[in-house]
Amino acid sequence: MTKNLVIVESPSKSKTIEKYLGNGFKVVSSKGHIRDLATTGKYGLGVDVQDDFKPTYVPIPGKQKTIADLKKLVKDSEKVYLATDPDREGEAISWHLKEALGIKEKDYDRVLFHEITKDKVIEAFKEPRKIDYDLVKSQETRRILDRIIGFRLSKLMQSKTGGKSAGRVQSVALKLIVDREREIENFVSEEYWTVTSVFKDFEASLFNYKEKEIKLINEEETDNVINSLGEDFKVLKIEEKQKNKKAKAPFITSTMQQDASNKLGFNAKKTMSLAQKLYEGIDIGSETVGLITYMRTDSIRLSDQFIKEGYKYINDTFGKEYVGYVKTTKKKDNVQDAHEAIRPTSVFRTPEKMKQFLSKDEYKLYELIYYRALASIMADAKVNATTIVVRNNDYDFKATGQVLLFDGYLKVYKEFENSEDKILPKLVEGDILKAISIEKEQHFTQPPARYTEAKLIKEMEDLGIGRPSTYATVIDTIKEREYVELVDKKFVPTKMGIETTDKLQEFFSGIINVEYTANMENDLDKIAEEKEDNIKVLHEFYDSFEPLVQKAFGEMEKKPLEETGEICPECGNPLVIRKGKFGEFTACSNYPTCKYIKKEQKEIKEIVKCPECGGMIVEKTSKRGKVFYGCNNYPKCKVATWDIPTGEKCPNCGKLLVTKNNKVKCSECDYVKE
Repeated sequence: MTKNLVIVESPSKSKTIEKYLGNGFKVVSSKGHIRDLATTGKYGLGVDVQDDFKPTYVPIPGKQKTIADLKKLVKDSEKVYLATDPDREGEAISWHLKEALGIKEKDYDRVLFHEITKDKVIEAFKEPRKIDYDLVKSQETRRILDRIIGFRLSKLMQSKTGGKSAGRVQSVALKLIVDREREIENFVSEEYWTVTSVFKDFEASLFNYKEKEIKLINEEETDNVINSLGEDFKVLKIEEKQKNKKAKAPFITSTMQQDASNKLGFNAKKTMSLAQKLYEGIDIGSETVGLITYMRTDSIRLSDQFIKEGYKYINDTFGKEYVGYVKTTKKKDNVQDAHEAIRPTSVFRTPEKMKQFLSKDEYKLYELIYYRALASIMADAKVNATTIVVRNNDYDFKATGQVLLFDGYLKVYKEFENSEDKILPKLVEGDILKAISIEKEQHFTQPPARYTEAKLIKEMEDLGIGRPSTYATVIDTIKEREYVELVDKKFVPTKMGIETTDKLQEFFSGIINVEYTANMENDLDKIAEEKEDNIKVLHEFYDSFEPLVQKAFGEMEKKPLEETGEICPECGNPLVIRKGKFGEFTACSNYPTCKYIKKEQKEIKEIVKCPECGGMIVEKTSKRGKVFYGCNNYPKCKVATWDIPTGEKCPNCGKLLVTKNNKVKCSECDYVKE
């Protein structure tokens, strides 16, 4: 019998934690979620709307064996510790484990790891608690809302438009992209000109005439200004002001995703995958340890222990003058302060020391996280900001620059920030200067920029749409659904994305919008804090949502099928493009009266010569749409394989050799080519 059973989500995390706990503990993984809402009942929601939204849960396909194995382990254990991730979703997974595995209230404890280091893991077991059912209710409410909106609107879109899906957050994110595209399309560009006086050591730009702002809208006006200038420029004013430049707060999920996108070129999905590995544990030779704290957070708080260790490290490494202070910002209403900002678990595990244990991309992200956290508790940089104004016949030109006096936090963060000095020459008010040249340049006002992934995440965060842990999934979904395309790393809505958004706005503008979605997030927060009733929230939503769905099913105009320009050979009606289980196909528009389907002539892709009959092995597609390789002399020759054929025979059994996992193997026996 196992004395203590610990259940976590990730297999790699289970190995790390088991090493810390030692004898008497068995640590196993649920491999993520084990249950989800069923797809039975009215509209396949898995939720009984009439019975206060009572959910029905079923094992996720493929998880039956995991559940059976865990049940056996639970039965053979004296105590069970549910140690899933320290957020709402993790809390819900713990509850699902308790329910699915039949664990009694007295036989379990819930433990939370905000960082996976030996000290913190052992400390967590000294402060166990029970499942927080308010957090579970909040997450369950989110899941039910997303299921109802997702299933009902997706079905609507599929039946009425070319759209594949819709969702509570994804459709609002898509609307932001579509709205921005329309801003760009409607933007009217305006011409303007700038005038720059070029001196020996600096340049100054025209900004005032007779102490009033000047705007030049055409070349004629610009030439008149230039022709009005004399040879002498008088130094009118010199302002020098010492300014403090402070470091940014440590990363939260959204700012990490934004900086990883802007500075490293990582998309949100890749960033979160790398961060997960850094959190769960890296083998650093002497031990396996989590290098960063939990990466799903919207709090910038740092632990007292990290601050204390950080100050000592800064003092010992750079000097007392570099020791700074903890950065704070005004707390947003929807911030969950359950755990810390993203930071290294030890300031002494520097990126340079860890580099040998990390992949190239893991190292890049760890370096960014490490130095952002360290810089956040370092002293401000000090700069001498200088402004010089020169005058010529009542036209004022301005030059600005700064000189770095003390690097402060830039000592470690300079390469991650634009902080180049623009040094101006030493001048005195009243000095007379002569320009080397006067340059004019034509410009046109630019429309608002399309969203990059980083900018879209920032916009969603600022507007309160979704949660940090959902941004990567939302962005992935709208890309996979072909609602957007990435052009020069910027989102451009597709025709389908625009049509889907327009149809949703026609019938659901009161729900698929920023304000409603943000307010729903606030309601979910209130449920977690026991300040709002989850059933009341669901009823209020559904009672207004379902009538809109019914109206849309009845009144939304169905998108006409696209005609191919061909005529049906059987009945003479136009042929159209239809969508089926395995993709698009061409068929008669007079279906179901006429059931003609055009047989598509697919280009035959030859791979290699068949070693059995001398024919050609070609690429084929199964009935389920999966690619395989088979001889073109079928059925006389039945050579076929799922893996890429080499055209060679196995020296052992004579069957076909194939390439699989970068190795040449036999398609039948255990032979592997050296």
